[in-house]
Amino acid sequence: MARAFQDSSKRHFHWTKKVGTEDDEVPTLKPTSSNTSEEVNTESVKTHVAMPTPRRKLPAVAVARLRSVLTALGKNRSSLTHALGPRVVGTLFGNRRGHVHFAFQRDPNSPPAFLVELATPISVLVREMASGLVRIALECDKQKEEEKKSVRLLEEPVWRTYCNGKKCGFATKRECGAKEWKVLKAVEPISMGAGVLPGIGTEAGTADGELMYMRAKFERIIGSRDSEAFYMMNPDSNGAPELSIYLLRV
Repeated sequence: MARAFQDSSKRHFHWTKKVGTEDDEVPTLKPTSSNTSEEVNTESVKTHVAMPTPRRKLPAVAVARLRSVLTALGKNRSSLTHALGPRVVGTLFGNRRGHVHFAFQRDPNSPPAFLVELATPISVLVREMASGLVRIALECDKQKEEEKKSVRLLEEPVWRTYCNGKKCGFATKRECGAKEWKVLKAVEPISMGAGVLPGIGTEAGTADGELMYMRAKFERIIGSRDSEAFYMMNPDSNGAPELSIYLLRV
């Protein structure tokens, strides 16, 4: 009867033989999502806590060279702020009985890159301009080869002056002081024109205190390192320029 039950159980059930020990029955824990995030956070903490690499110190010679380069760049940048472009603002001014001052600016707000005082009285220049076209030539001497320096044309200190072919003494480069800057600020809103500014001169309320001026835009032409020309631009752009100024190093 026992044999018959065993045979019938084999027909109706599939028995499998288990191989192993009781230790294998202990379930193995698989990492959950929380365990995985903790491992990732631990790795990230290890990454951020990593010791920084020590920095190298530059030699003293390299630091000195770097400072010299930065200083040179600063000087070049400051010189570029006063440089002139192809279109400049030109202003003629002077007391009624005084000498002519001439200034070139990159724009009405910038300091003058070129400011000279001519020996010619402004009354003489006004008469010349009333008669027709005016050509002013400023000449300076080239330095000898052994004394030659890298001096820009606009930085030459002394010039021989010619007005329509006539020698008119010398012109001297000037620094823009408080008086000159006051005049340039007074005519800053004027793009082109001529007139008289009362009370700007040395003695306000007198004839000497009246300051005459003429202001216009000029086209700048660079011929070479030793030659530049400035042509006054006419609004109608039909006729020839009424005033031309030439800078020559001969």
